[in-house]
This record gives sequence, C-alpha cells and structure tokens, in this order.
Amino acid sequence: MIPFRRSALAAFLAAVSLSACSSDSSTAPTVTPVIGASATAVSSSAVKLSFSSKSGDTGYNIERAEGAAGTFAQVGTVAAPASAGTVTYTDANLKVTTVYRYRIITVRGTTSVASAEISVTTLAFGSAAADLTTDITTSRTLYADTTYTLKGFVHVANGATLTIQPGTTIKGDYTILGSSLMVLRGAKIQAVGTADAPIVFTSSRAAGQRQAGDWGGLIIVGNAPINRSGSVEIEGSGTDGQTVVGGKNYQVLYSGGNTPTDNSGELKYVRVEFAGFAPSLNNELNAFTFAAVGSGTKVSYVNAVAGLDDSFEFFGGGFDLSYGVAFEGEDDQFDMSEGFQGRLQFLISYKSTNVPIRTGAGSYATDMEGIENDGCNGSGCDLGFDTAPFTQPVVANFTLIGPASQSITGAGGGFGMMLRRGTGGYYVNGVLARYPAAGISLRDAATFARAGSAVIPNLATADLAVKNVYIAETPLAFQAPSATQNAFDLAGNSITHGSAITAASLFASIPATGAAPANGETAFDFTPATNSPIATGGLATFTGKLAAKAGTAVVGTAYLGAAAPGGAKWWQGWTNYVRN
Repeated sequence: MIPFRRSALAAFLAAVSLSACSSDSSTAPTVTPVIGASATAVSSSAVKLSFSSKSGDTGYNIERAEGAAGTFAQVGTVAAPASAGTVTYTDANLKVTTVYRYRIITVRGTTSVASAEISVTTLAFGSAAADLTTDITTSRTLYADTTYTLKGFVHVANGATLTIQPGTTIKGDYTILGSSLMVLRGAKIQAVGTADAPIVFTSSRAAGQRQAGDWGGLIIVGNAPINRSGSVEIEGSGTDGQTVVGGKNYQVLYSGGNTPTDNSGELKYVRVEFAGFAPSLNNELNAFTFAAVGSGTKVSYVNAVAGLDDSFEFFGGGFDLSYGVAFEGEDDQFDMSEGFQGRLQFLISYKSTNVPIRTGAGSYATDMEGIENDGCNGSGCDLGFDTAPFTQPVVANFTLIGPASQSITGAGGGFGMMLRRGTGGYYVNGVLARYPAAGISLRDAATFARAGSAVIPNLATADLAVKNVYIAETPLAFQAPSATQNAFDLAGNSITHGSAITAASLFASIPATGAAPANGETAFDFTPATNSPIATGGLATFTGKLAAKAGTAVVGTAYLGAAAPGGAKWWQGWTNYVRN
C-alpha cells in the first residue's frame, strides 16, 4: 500500500505543477493603444507625431502608409520614457502635399497592439513667408515650406554655410533696387534641389508682371586665382560704399585669391529668374555670377531665365559646371574671363527677343553673344592680353540658338561665340544657330596666338581650338578675316557651315524665330531630329592638351550639341521658359 500512496502523491504534485505552468503562460501583460495620438505637418517634407505613453510600455514602432490605400511599413522606433508622459517622433524626407497615414504600435514585453490610423497631409511649398533683411553670419537653413524675400543685399559671411532645401523659393524684393544674395569668400551655399523640386530665385512680382532686372541675382565669391592684380570689385557692388553694413550693397572684392581648389559649396537644380542690376554701364550683376570660384565647388542643372545682363558670368577661378540652360538673357548667355579655367559640358541657350526690362535697373546690351570669352581686360592686366593665367576653359556639347536679328543682339553683337583679348580654351561638339552676324568671331593676334597662330590648331600644343561644331541659319561661319580678325579652317577642324539649314530642322522641337513658346517647356526638345546632321559628327576621343584639360570631367561624344540622339531630355521638369 505504501508504494501506491507515493505514486499518487507524485501524480498529484505533477498535476499541480502543470496547472501552475499553464496559469503562468496564459497571463499576458495588458497592452492598450497609445492615447492622445496626433499628427501635424510641420513642413512640406516632415510630419510630427505626438502621443502619451503609459507606465510599463517597452517602446513604440512607428508605421507609415502613403495615400489612402498604401500599405503600412515601419519607419522608426521610439523607446518608452522612464515615466509616463508625452512622446514625439518626427518623420522626415516626405513628399510635398501628400497624404500619409500613421499608426503607432505599442510594445510591452513581447506583446504589441496598434493604435487607430492617423491621417495628415504635408504642407505645400511656400506655405509660410519670411524676410531676409541682413547678412547671414552663422550657418542657417532655408526651408521649402517658407517663401523667403530678399529685402536688400544679403551676404553670407565668411565661415557661414547657407543650406537651402529642395523646392524652396527665394524672391528678390522689387521695391529695393538690386536686392541680391551674395555668398562671400570663405562662406558656402548648399542649394541642392531635385528635378521635381528645384530651388527657385525669382522676382517678388506676380507672374505676368515680372521683368528682367526686378532684383539683382545670385553671386558667389571664392578664393581661387584670377589674372588681374590689385583690388578688383564685384561688378554692381559698392553702391553703398565700403563700410560693411548688413543688408547694404557694400563693396565686395574677389582678387588676390590663391586657392585653386577652394570650395564655395554646391548648386544643383537651381533656377534664377528676372535678375540683373547695372548701376552703371559695364558694371552689372548677372543672373549667376561666379567670381574666383574654385574647383571644390560643384554646379549642375542650373537655369537662368530672362536676366538683364549675362545669364552666367565667370570671373577667373575654375570649377566644373554641367547641364546649364540660359533662356532670353539680355546680354551674353555664357561669359568667361580673367583666367577662368573651368570645364563646362551640356549647355543650352535660347535667345529669341528682347524681354521687358525694369526701369532703373539698366539697359539692353549692344553686343549680345552666345559665348563671350576674354583673356585679361581692364585694370590690373599687367601684361595686357598676355596676362596669365589665361582664360582656358573646356566647353563641350553646347547648343546655342540666337534671335537671327541684329536689332535684338545690338550692332556689336550677334555672334554664336566671341573669342577675344587673348582668350584660350577648347570648344568642341557644339551647335550654333540663328546668329545674325556670324557663328564665330576670332579676334586679335593674342587670341590667335593661343591657337599657335595656325588655322588648324594642333591639340598637342595649342591652348585654343574649336573642333566639331555645326553652324546653321547663320550667314558666316567666321567673321570675315581682317587685320584684327582671324578664322580657322573649316574642314580641318570639322566645322560645318550649313548656312541654308534651318535651326528648326536640326532639333525635335524648337519655336519658330521670334515666336513666344506658348506651350512652355513642351515647346523645347533639343534632341536631334530624325536624320539631323548633328546626330553624328562629334569628337568622341580627346587627345593632347584637350584630353589633359578635360580629364574625366568632360567626355567626348559621337554627336553634336547638348542632347544625345534618343537620350535623356535632361532639361525637362525643372527649367522655365517664360518672358514675364
């Protein structure tokens, strides 16, 4: 009987033990959803979530879904605070004016539960407004949900970095003549937009009322060398004297730099509209002004629209620029001088008419060109046109279209390229069309000497060459030779003069001469048309000094112009083609 009793006792204890284990496993911590959950759009790209925690919670998983029917996915986690209280989480890098749904997963131990969904829409670009009235002396960010107005001459000072979010709009105040943004030597600008959300500098006036010269422009000053000695002032600066006063147009110098690799930041997908300021003749701010900017600076996908003076002007220095578009600029579209050593590839300019200009900001140019390049000119050129460093850029894959009318370009202008005053450089794989004077003006003995004084420059030794260029709807390939004019051999340099070929026939779509682009961006397709002569004929392999200068930044192509046959239409989606 005793063994039986022991067996029964063991069975009883085992049953009690199993019962206890079963009871423990079925008792889970009580989890309830968070309370007071809310979502607030704090910008065009960010949402802030807020909710109340409870004692005993372990943490929270944040899930997000885009649109009314999107699938939820985890985007972040938040640890529970030590004691109950308010918890916040900011979700960034979102799309503008887009609906997002959120739910918050409360975690307690190994068990979790989801809250109800919360819906929110991110803000539109420029929902708020703010003024920029004085110099920026410490690093600052401009946000896309705010439209900023430049009220006067705002300088980013030495040591400060100005960061601008994609989609941000900055307006120049029309009521203060010449309002501008100047990034000074030692400062940086990080203005990196996207094709869907470019950064736009424009007039404070409403569309349809805007004019060239409504405000000053974007000026970047670096610490790279130029070829002029002495104190050289940014054109258009100094109208308020030399004393540094925030918001005033005090004198800004750019000479004396000695750092070729200087870094002024980055511009990408940036548009400058209706800019320009000329307090006196030949003393002008441009849409984009780059003065002594060094090779550490990055510039790509930039667009100048209806500027009073040059669309892009480069004074000395040297950096790489790719994918640049100039539309209806009132002077030169690309102007390089004072020892500019940069490399430019994939450039478009379209000039068809004189757009209205703001009273008091300046006047129409009398010598508009597609490209106007000079060596050294003015004070501080100690050896005249032979002052080093020479202006020696690489300019490749350019499509420059002019107005075909001398009345628009001015009596001294109307050339696709003006090369003068001892300039050098390599100009390859380009298209020049609709220029009323000539495709190219090759002036003075100092400039011709850069090419070895040869009609077919030798790339092994020459500092100047024009190779593989197509010239259409233009009376002369080169301005007629004279005591001050020179010309290169056409066949020997693969330069084609199709005087009877219309510009429109070269491209998939461009407006007729002088016609307003009524349908905006879709009026322009710079891709070579079917069977277009510019679809072939490019210099695909660089040699000699051209190859050394181009490095890996500029590559040869089998086609001419800024767009590859069947290739990406890289200008679409972020450029603008309006006259007011």
